[in-house]
Amino acid sequence: MASSAHNNGAAAAALMVAVAVLALAAGGSAQLQHGFYKGKCNGTDVEAVVQSIVRARFARENPIVAYLLRMQFHECVINGCDGGLLIDGPGTEKTAPPNLSVKGYDVIAAIKTELEKKCPGVVSCADIQILAARDAMSLAGGTAYAVRTGRRDGRRSQASDAKLPSPDYTAQQTVAYYGRLGLGAFDTVLLLGAHTVGATRCAAIKQSRLYGYGGRAGATDPGMDPAYASVYKKYVCPNVPSSDNNVVFLDDQWSALKVDNHYYKNLQLRRGVLPCDQNLYNDGSTKWIVDLLAKDNGLFASVFPQALIKLSEVNVLTGTQGEIRKVCNRFN
Repeated sequence: MASSAHNNGAAAAALMVAVAVLALAAGGSAQLQHGFYKGKCNGTDVEAVVQSIVRARFARENPIVAYLLRMQFHECVINGCDGGLLIDGPGTEKTAPPNLSVKGYDVIAAIKTELEKKCPGVVSCADIQILAARDAMSLAGGTAYAVRTGRRDGRRSQASDAKLPSPDYTAQQTVAYYGRLGLGAFDTVLLLGAHTVGATRCAAIKQSRLYGYGGRAGATDPGMDPAYASVYKKYVCPNVPSSDNNVVFLDDQWSALKVDNHYYKNLQLRRGVLPCDQNLYNDGSTKWIVDLLAKDNGLFASVFPQALIKLSEVNVLTGTQGEIRKVCNRFN
């Protein structure tokens, strides 16, 4: 009897995964297509150019993976993947407080410069961002995946639009945030898995988790593994202003440059760094997804790209919408 109950449980879990993965594959813009640039760049393989520049940069600076993945998030959740984040100037998306720490713009610019030499006015900055993030992720041990291209660059970039999810969100708030982009709870938990290569600063957790939990002076979040909390307090983020900018990896440091499921294992051990990370495990509606992904790196490796693809196709401009910028940091 016990084994049949266990089998039923396993079958139910398998069914939930199948449904979630089918949902992952749905959606996207009908106008985008695989190999959109084939035959459009004077004999140049556009995706190969992107990949070679990202690979050269990764060899010199492997945190570029985190930079480019983060750029894709900050780009696509605000008005869709339209290159709005790349625009320079006062009052643009780039100047909004949550975007001040976004990096990797120079890689996008280098790729654009190279492609403009080969075929001027053909490849959008929006597509370059998505292709570069894809290539960086596979260099860091993630599964290689195909993305559809054909995005156009937008003509809007306003700091006031840049409403990003808070690091202090509950699981419900995080799921609701991504829900308005057409992404489900499974997508959301997968997308936060990008924190496997992420980092933050002590300022993000000193008040909320280490020294002012629940608004109480000196209180540490009891939901954090006490051994971990004491290491943070003693060595990484001591309670002095000068520690505010110290780097805190969102995954264990030995795993912080590898795209893997270790992030989810840490949540099970109550070692999530940001409240929004740990809250995924503290809420029954998302805990089962964390457990599933923590148990099976193969599953994470195969479905994480699907969530990134869905994110990359949120509210895209295609066809004759928008423009193809000549340089990525200003409108034509």
